[in-house]
Amino acid sequence: MQFLGRLLDTVSSVSTLFTNPYRVKDVPLSDYGGGGKEVLKEEGRIVLYKNTQCQSWDCLLMNPETPTMVWRLFQVSSEEDAMNWFPQYALKLRPFYEILSLKAETVQTIVDCIRSHPDWSSAHIAVETGLRECLKHNYVQSQINAQDASGQTPLHLACKSGDLVCVKELLEESQARTDIKDHSGETPIHYASKQDSPVIIQAMCSRLCSGVNELNNNGETPLHVACRLGRVENVKALLVGGAKCDVIGNKGYPIHTAMKYSEKGCVEEILKADPSQLQAEDSVYGGTPLHWTKTAEMCRLLLDHSCEVNYLSKTGESPLHILTKKHRFEASMVLLTHGADANLKGQDGNTALHLAMKMDHIDLIKALIVFGADVEIHNDLGETPGLIAARTSKGPNRKILLDMLCSVGVQRCHPPSPGSPPPISNKTRPQGIGFDDIMYVGAAMGAINRGLTEIDSPKMEKRKMDRLLCLDGGGIKGLVLIQMLIALEREAGRPTRELFDWIAGTSTGGILALAIIHGKSMEYLRCLYFRMKEQVFKGSRPYETMPLEDFLKNEFGENTKMTDIQYPRVMVTSVLADRHPGELHIFRNYNPPSVRREPPYTTAATFMPLTIPQGWEDEDVLIVGYTEEPPRKRRKVTDEEQLVWRAARSSGAAPTYFRPMGRFLDGGLLANNPTLDAMTEIHQYNKGLKAEGYQKDTNKLGIVVSLGTGKPPQVVVNSVDVFRPSNPLELAKSFVGAKELGKMLVDCCTDSDGCAVDRARAWCEMIDTIYHRLSPQLSQEVMLDEVSDAVLVDMLWETQMYLYEKREVLQSLAKTLLDN
Repeated sequence: MQFLGRLLDTVSSVSTLFTNPYRVKDVPLSDYGGGGKEVLKEEGRIVLYKNTQCQSWDCLLMNPETPTMVWRLFQVSSEEDAMNWFPQYALKLRPFYEILSLKAETVQTIVDCIRSHPDWSSAHIAVETGLRECLKHNYVQSQINAQDASGQTPLHLACKSGDLVCVKELLEESQARTDIKDHSGETPIHYASKQDSPVIIQAMCSRLCSGVNELNNNGETPLHVACRLGRVENVKALLVGGAKCDVIGNKGYPIHTAMKYSEKGCVEEILKADPSQLQAEDSVYGGTPLHWTKTAEMCRLLLDHSCEVNYLSKTGESPLHILTKKHRFEASMVLLTHGADANLKGQDGNTALHLAMKMDHIDLIKALIVFGADVEIHNDLGETPGLIAARTSKGPNRKILLDMLCSVGVQRCHPPSPGSPPPISNKTRPQGIGFDDIMYVGAAMGAINRGLTEIDSPKMEKRKMDRLLCLDGGGIKGLVLIQMLIALEREAGRPTRELFDWIAGTSTGGILALAIIHGKSMEYLRCLYFRMKEQVFKGSRPYETMPLEDFLKNEFGENTKMTDIQYPRVMVTSVLADRHPGELHIFRNYNPPSVRREPPYTTAATFMPLTIPQGWEDEDVLIVGYTEEPPRKRRKVTDEEQLVWRAARSSGAAPTYFRPMGRFLDGGLLANNPTLDAMTEIHQYNKGLKAEGYQKDTNKLGIVVSLGTGKPPQVVVNSVDVFRPSNPLELAKSFVGAKELGKMLVDCCTDSDGCAVDRARAWCEMIDTIYHRLSPQLSQEVMLDEVSDAVLVDMLWETQMYLYEKREVLQSLAKTLLDN
């Protein structure tokens, strides 16, 4: 029986050798007291036995708490392995069994760590296993800043694992250093920056942290690392803890890294800490953060902080050049709508359009040309964008691109003769004398002639015939109006407000009319409209009115009155919606003479007065619209006191898009093409002057220019039949018919072309007035609240094609306007 027992023990030992020889196991100490067991080494509580029965080497850990039982740490069949691991176990286990009351599971964890990382000290093992009590052991204290084979200290490991308590223990009790670098050049703070644990960074930076601005072998500080990984809270903690934004790395500053990886939050925190980083140049290309941008959102972030949009890097490239090369359409559009110069020459004299032509970026080519890129400008080699397109464009895009360029007047250029200098292209017209200049000079001369010491208020020079500009409604399609006015201004060499005596507008046209008389340039308004759509058309319809009102207040001023600028005269249409039927109402910057008018409807209802007042004022608050409970201390607010932003908001209160402005709705409901209404107003204005004896102050209406926001293509309508259904199929047909009928009714009511144009043209012919109507045919219907840059660029491109076709009309129109 004894023989059988020993045999079973031997088989068990052999099977253990083949399973896991390093598994910690409780064994009786008596098993090692008999024959065949020889003590080879003994250090502290660790003893190495040679078991001759099964030819194994057993390492035992004595446990004073259980004298009869011991832990067998390993049982290996190789003497070499035994002699290799025994000193490791004996040295590194001592702090643990002297400090802690160990269990088999804990011992297993420790010895596994020793075997997995033989280069680790006991301090490393204590951190990795979470046995922080051992950090107080004198031997472990001597190893607090020891480095393993990769150069990592115990603090590196604690930061890597995100163990805050361990980090504090190492810093406060053990004085662990924060500036020691591993073989990759990374300090413990680099490791902490990679983790989502800002509290660890705060703990390390709560005292003088010497490694917070150290560069690793990749040229990154901890702040670079946090920006690359998008750890916004880590960035905050680093900046508070003394990290500097102006430490340049391998390629640039931390802000360049954040821009490269489109980490918006990191960029915002850096700019809060150091606003000068907005124009920081990287070390390789000399580019600003804007040169490194990839997305439209990141572009807006920097531009909202007023960064320089046309800054040239050391390589002579602007952000627009870079984004064009990389075909980042959305981001390029943001630059263009924030004032990027499409004709700025960069490396080798190339503009962004030259680069777009080389790469067949058709969408960008359209956008650049729409935003004023010169198609005839030459680079240093004398090449125009058209010539580059003809030379380099290949594949299916070639014919499309060349035909597209020809449609807007680009000639297929030929290379210049050898040795000839590139021709100078300067299409900029000389700056005309503005209205203000005429006004001031006229006033000064008048004062001199009268011998007065003070200059009286200037009066406008008498003109032979009045000129009227009418702008249709159409929401974001107001961009079409802007594009046509830009073309007209280029032909005339004068701003729009100097070309017309009267300007009428509805909805978006009304907003533009008010912007024109306030001296805003068309190029500015084009950019503004692209930016405005992002602010106003958020969410779903009906949109919040606050963004639109804030936008109008910002552009026109919160307290600007209609009569603050009295020339040219402006008419902005709206609809009084506190009655049925609704009535057309006109906001003016002048006070029209009294004209006897027949009441349009008989009524027994009581409404607020229509002509004067336009609103009510109560304790400095202007309330436009009817209120059932009149506020205290109310007084009438006249035409002259009407606020510009309120007039613009009232004209643009399109139903289902925005809420009404008090009692006012969008003027497009009754006058989406305001031409006839404006002509009627001018007729009544002159009639009133004559009735009051001011015949000499009246002018004949000599020219009417009506601009539309584009004609959508006509489409087939299947049915507008609405009837009482008798079965489910007829119900579906009736529903479709009702939907199409409703759309048709809305389109007919707001149609600004067709009959409206025919009537205006006929009226002008009857009174011997020149009439011009410009409105491009669009290839697709564009919604009033369209936000896609690609769709809007296509719309403006079609407008540009239309303007090229009408170039002779524009030239004649500009001459007529200037002659008058």
